[in-house]
Amino acid sequence: MPDTVPDAVPDAPVPAPSSSAAPSSADPSSSAPGTVRPGGRTARVREAVLGAAGDVLAEAGFEGLDLADIARRAGVGKTTVYRRWGTPAALAADLLEDMAEQSLPRARTGSLEEDLRANARLVAGTLTDPRQGRLFRALIAASLCDPQTAEALHRFYAVRVKEWSGCVTDAVARGELPAGTDAGAVVSAVSAPLYYGLLTTGAPLDEAAADRAASAALAAARAGVY
Repeated sequence: MPDTVPDAVPDAPVPAPSSSAAPSSADPSSSAPGTVRPGGRTARVREAVLGAAGDVLAEAGFEGLDLADIARRAGVGKTTVYRRWGTPAALAADLLEDMAEQSLPRARTGSLEEDLRANARLVAGTLTDPRQGRLFRALIAASLCDPQTAEALHRFYAVRVKEWSGCVTDAVARGELPAGTDAGAVVSAVSAPLYYGLLTTGAPLDEAAADRAASAALAAARAGVY
């Protein structure tokens, strides 16, 4: 479940070095994908590059993601970008990893209905945001033809569903839902009609649509569907 994404979105799978030598843990640029959370100058470079990548994805889609152009926009050397990310797909995957890390935490209202409504409105708000909505459409489109981006997108949603699943498990503990309710399925059901509207019907993703999606998921959960 996507949540609000920062304007400068900075980490994800980083391509392993081509050298046959084992990567050094002291050098973030030579570490295996996803194993390093760099600090200092490396973190600033990553933030600038991923921010530029997000801008390009929102403006021109995945096909516009050129590493040399990203380096120019971010104000860093091309060699740095090519060494750390290597391909547009790796850069998009890294962007998704960081988006998952930076996303907002789940609601804790004490009411499942209010929690699910908050989730639905957050999703709808993200998908209709002028920058973030275009960014997500570009990443979804890229995931359909690029396995690395698809894997990163799946991880992103797994992280967000897990975060919001606590709303459902708390509701089960309060007796609001049947025991054994699949929390992930309920959370996924909230955003499913919103993504359907985004990708197929073009229906408005306003607060009314978000509230309907939350109410439908809640009714199904109470009926034991999940």
